Amino acid sequence: MARQPRKTGATPRRRKPVARSGFKYKWLISLLIPVILVAGIGGFSYIGYLDYTVREKFEGKRWSIPARVYASPVELYAGYQLTPASFVDLLMQLHYRQDSQLGGEGSYFVDGPHIKVRTHSFNFADTAEKSHPISVTFEGDSIARIADLDTGNEEAIVRLDPVQIGSFYPTLKEDRILIKLDEAPKALLQGLFSTEDRDFYSHHGLSFKGILRAMWVNVKAGGLVAGGSTITQQLVKNFYLTSERSLARKINEALMAFILEYRYSKNEILEAYLNEIFLGQDGASAIHGFGLASEFYFGEPLKNLSLSQNATLVALVRGPSYYDPRKNPERALERRNLVLDSMQEEGYLTPQQTADAKKEPLSVATVTHRSANRYPDFIDLVKRQLKQEYKEEDLTSEGLRIVTTLDTRIQDTLEKTITEKLQKLEKSPKSNDLESAAIVTRRDSGEIVALAGGRNSASTGFNRALDAVRPIGSLIKPVIYLTALEQPNRYTIVTPVSDTEMEIVGENGKVWSPKNFDNRQHGTVALHTALANSYNMATVRVGMDIGLSHVANTLKSMGVGRPVELYPSFLLGASPLTPLEVTQMYQTLAGDGYATPLRSIRAVNAADGRALQSYPLTVRQAVEPAATFITNTILQEVMRSGTGHSAYNYMPADMALVGKTGTTNQLRDSWFAGFTGDFLSVVWVGRDDNKSTGLTGGGGALQIWADLMRQISKKPVTLTPPDNIEMKWIDPASGELSSEYCPGAHLYPFIENSGPNEYVDCRSLF
Repeated sequence: MARQPRKTGATPRRRKPVARSGFKYKWLISLLIPVILVAGIGGFSYIGYLDYTVREKFEGKRWSIPARVYASPVELYAGYQLTPASFVDLLMQLHYRQDSQLGGEGSYFVDGPHIKVRTHSFNFADTAEKSHPISVTFEGDSIARIADLDTGNEEAIVRLDPVQIGSFYPTLKEDRILIKLDEAPKALLQGLFSTEDRDFYSHHGLSFKGILRAMWVNVKAGGLVAGGSTITQQLVKNFYLTSERSLARKINEALMAFILEYRYSKNEILEAYLNEIFLGQDGASAIHGFGLASEFYFGEPLKNLSLSQNATLVALVRGPSYYDPRKNPERALERRNLVLDSMQEEGYLTPQQTADAKKEPLSVATVTHRSANRYPDFIDLVKRQLKQEYKEEDLTSEGLRIVTTLDTRIQDTLEKTITEKLQKLEKSPKSNDLESAAIVTRRDSGEIVALAGGRNSASTGFNRALDAVRPIGSLIKPVIYLTALEQPNRYTIVTPVSDTEMEIVGENGKVWSPKNFDNRQHGTVALHTALANSYNMATVRVGMDIGLSHVANTLKSMGVGRPVELYPSFLLGASPLTPLEVTQMYQTLAGDGYATPLRSIRAVNAADGRALQSYPLTVRQAVEPAATFITNTILQEVMRSGTGHSAYNYMPADMALVGKTGTTNQLRDSWFAGFTGDFLSVVWVGRDDNKSTGLTGGGGALQIWADLMRQISKKPVTLTPPDNIEMKWIDPASGELSSEYCPGAHLYPFIENSGPNEYVDCRSLF
């Protein structure tokens, strides 16, 4: 059928437009769905990551607690030399506070010649000491009587808690004393709930009511006096996050607060908060937790604090630096009173309790620093000895309590003496830029009571007492003569030896010819004279005769493990040792031939007070006691009439000192080692550039030694002869037996069946 023509003038039909909007929405939805899914999955993954972060730290080892290092406990007894002023200084170091009522541990007051004290409890190396009240009565510069204030009975000895001398910190330099929730004072918790989080037990991490309340309080006050963060949020901020102010951090804080509340109980969160919150700065160390803050600000355990003191700690939460009671007492007082008002408002306090607490002063402790390493050189030694048995992380994270052997009074005296004597020695035109190192031990136990690694006690650099390896000069000579005297069939105290020039040809053909310090020859002399006057040529003859290896073996037996080169110059101290090694060597002489390892640690306790390790006194026979007795007898002659005689310019004549000087080539090193009845001390003086000091052992190190011993030592030397020692009268001219009535006759010790057998006839002299 033919197609009909379109009518002219007719309006053409329009196509209906295609509905494309549906296509657009489908495309947008298809794009958004994966984005939403990815965002949702990412959000859940991120929350999962936060959840893992929260649980890993909260359920693992939450805190790294530094090891605390303590000095030796001070033992008080009648006759102990201590002035009342020095005793008060000691109590201040121990953070005791003045309180005429002795209301709590760590309190004292002065009552005329009496100082009354309520001691701190402390877990010592061997026993736990309980707190108890005592009265210490002084007469002059010593303690006359100690009495128990409860019973009135006299006490033979009282041990005070030891002074903390340092800590081994973790990397972040944080410090804290952990407490359990049930150890937190009720007033502390009430103060926290009143000012920091009134809805703590009802919210789920965030408190919108608290935020609104804080905003209203701040508006009324015209400033920032209240915050809206919950205790949970504050814990998150301290425990997990940085102090950065950003929206992302606030979101993380809120999410992690919810996670904490979901995962853990309120009490677990509150206990963590009490131990984590930042409350101040002690030098480089951050003060975390109320346990440490209590001792840092008030010198007392948290359990002993008053209502007002608890309120002061709560006041610090808002801003430890801004409300620091030492630096800003007026601000701290105002904030403390605001805390007390809030506690009253919440019904925790009556108006009268609030008013009474507001009348109390801040009462912060005078001494601020607890944990700074006061004696870095000694702390260095302690750490080195501990590392033989403990890992680094144990020392900086487990809260170990290390009781050491340090006596702070002797340490302070040593540092002061070194400073003063070096200044005097440097007045000589040939002596400048001097350095020194010294170690003091208890003669009977080998406990190190003081150590100086240099003239600057605050230095944490090169520890010369432990690391300065220097030739020891004539300090080696007693070892040589001791080795010889262990062969009594060959050598006795009066054996004649030749102090004349000699030549020794070495393996390389080089000739060595030792000289005396005075460049003189003294002919044939008795063995004791050679040692007393430190004659080099006589010493080398004796040493070469008995053999270098025998001398080296004796040195090793005396506790020196460092290898020595067996050249003839070894006999004049050319082989270098550290002051610590020299001290170990002379400790064996001071121990009458018995070697006692030097100790700087008495005990290591866990954070809860449990004894982990003790370091008992160990003794072994190292060398022949009889030969040691004779050697020490000669070393007394060194001090009476030999190279050490100037020590008696400082010390009483009846101290019977034992010691030896040491000087090295070109006067580079000045040494002295010696002991009294109670202490052994080794002193070195030299220069770090190894140039000449212009000082002999007697002119340098001995001057420090003698001045130090004058101040710390009270006990003369008493040498007890072993059973196999015989005392014989000797004619000094001939070296033969003599009657005690013969002119110049001297009583000398001999090992049984040794020494002269013939008598000299001195009747013609009468």
